[in-house]
Amino acid sequence: MNLSELILNKDVILLDGAMGTELATSGLEMGGQNNVTHPDMVLAIHKEYAECGCDILITNTLTMNRIYIKTHQLGISVKEVNQQGVQLAKSAAGNRLYVLGDISSTGKLLEPYGDLSEEDAYQAFKEQAALLAGGGVDGFIIETMIDINEALCAVRACKNVASLPIIVSMAFANSKNGEHTMMGNSVKVCAKALTEQGVHAIGANCGDLDPSQMASVVAKLGQETSLPILSMPNAGMPKLIDNQTVFDLSPKEFASGMAECINAGARLVGGCCGTSPAHILAVKNLL
Repeated sequence: MNLSELILNKDVILLDGAMGTELATSGLEMGGQNNVTHPDMVLAIHKEYAECGCDILITNTLTMNRIYIKTHQLGISVKEVNQQGVQLAKSAAGNRLYVLGDISSTGKLLEPYGDLSEEDAYQAFKEQAALLAGGGVDGFIIETMIDINEALCAVRACKNVASLPIIVSMAFANSKNGEHTMMGNSVKVCAKALTEQGVHAIGANCGDLDPSQMASVVAKLGQETSLPILSMPNAGMPKLIDNQTVFDLSPKEFASGMAECINAGARLVGGCCGTSPAHILAVKNLL
């Protein structure tokens, strides 16, 4: 069964949880650069998630596009960090799990709000997508996007390099007019635009919503599209304690919130910031 068939046929698909905050817990800087500098740690986290019984692992390549790497002066090779990211995830996945190539924002605003053109964003995403596809991923996940236009650039790039499933996840926050991304894109606008692009699943991750609040977004997405819906919330709302960002939702509480998301219609579930293998195992036990 390929990934497209899994998405179509399995009632609930379990993805892994956070990589960045797990690396931080181990005393490392968060980010894909660890694929090159600390591959053993990345592999160990991938393996822990695999042992939880999830269906899909996500590569540690979130913002490893040329623009982000350059502006953040990471001093690493786009090719090496993405190829290594795929290799590490596939090593942990073995022949049992699927692997999604992870793509996220360039970290810059598109014109006219910033100085990044859509063409430059597209070319950066295309380069990264080609590296991920060349490494052998089963599909792409474009996640933590706050601008639907940037997300669409990434979708177009993925489509132009490989015929693989594409999952797109936006980051929403509560507002007086309902949930919107930081750039003001509503759930309805995102659902419509992504559905028209023919992606395989859409959803929400990260943002400023706890699992229970994300259930509302899942329900609203379900009203706007017939596509499978993804839900990957953080382990609660972020709190600043002793100058550190803390996510303090327990695995049991997280699983309870994920049950609400599933009841609201989510068919792909996993975790974002602050989640750990214990959180994903709690969801697995729930399923």
